Amino acid sequence: MTEPQPTTIAAPDRDRRNAATTTGLGAILLWSLLALFTAASGSVPPFQLAAMTFLLGGLVGCAGFLLRPERARALRQPWPVWLLGVGGLFGYHALYFSALRLAPPAEAGLINYLWPLLIVLFSGLLPGAGGLRAGHLAGAGLGLLGVAALFAGRGDLGFAGAGLPGYVAAFCAAFVWAAYSVLSARVGAVPTDAVAGFCLATAALSLLCHLGFETTAWPEEPVQWGAVLLLGLGPVGAAFYLWDIGCKRGDVRVLGVAAYAAPVLSTLILVATGYAAPSPALAAACLLIVTGALLAVRASRRA
Repeated sequence: MTEPQPTTIAAPDRDRRNAATTTGLGAILLWSLLALFTAASGSVPPFQLAAMTFLLGGLVGCAGFLLRPERARALRQPWPVWLLGVGGLFGYHALYFSALRLAPPAEAGLINYLWPLLIVLFSGLLPGAGGLRAGHLAGAGLGLLGVAALFAGRGDLGFAGAGLPGYVAAFCAAFVWAAYSVLSARVGAVPTDAVAGFCLATAALSLLCHLGFETTAWPEEPVQWGAVLLLGLGPVGAAFYLWDIGCKRGDVRVLGVAAYAAPVLSTLILVATGYAAPSPALAAACLLIVTGALLAVRASRRA
């Protein structure tokens, strides 16, 4: 297969693209805190926690409307844009929560982390993206191997047939998030302020699911309430705005490969805070994912 020829990008455009890619990396850093804050939030049911945190995440975006009311016009979007935004945020989380109920968490989590690889593959269909190079594919492959090594290090991967519905739900979740991320680049004219509306709609749908399938359980301690607040402000709040900027204006191929760092950083944070123990698998995962990310960055620079 003939690789696409390198193209020249004007320095100001390249700088803006690099800045947007860096902004998207901020979302990955925030997502690495997801496991820590979720563990510290107590025994709040998943859909209830999603309703609470997405409400906070939506209010984070709406806060900007108080200073500049004209920004609220971003919520006036045609229904396909709302379908993309709410379908991506709510659809992904509903499928992922279902996967965790129907299959062992480790297996479901590993399948779910196909979404960075799918992002890299789907990004090749974007106009003007410069196509995919071998470095992008190799980087995504190494990232997936790194996550596989991390999960395999737990020693409890089985993929029993009884968990098949959960595995399917986990794969569908990965597909939905990858599609949402790449298609967001196709609607780059939609302001990031619109994400506030998507978060509020996701909170409402999560509340309906909670009322239909779960028993309400509130945090019992101030630390748990603080964890819920931090979740809503960071991993389930600001992260989606940063990710939107990165996908629409940055290099979504690099972001896809870099996303494999999230579970490794999350595990490192859990180790540092005493929620998990270090292991050789963690070191192997770090090496593979860092190498993969460097390959992807190099391929993008060549393109």
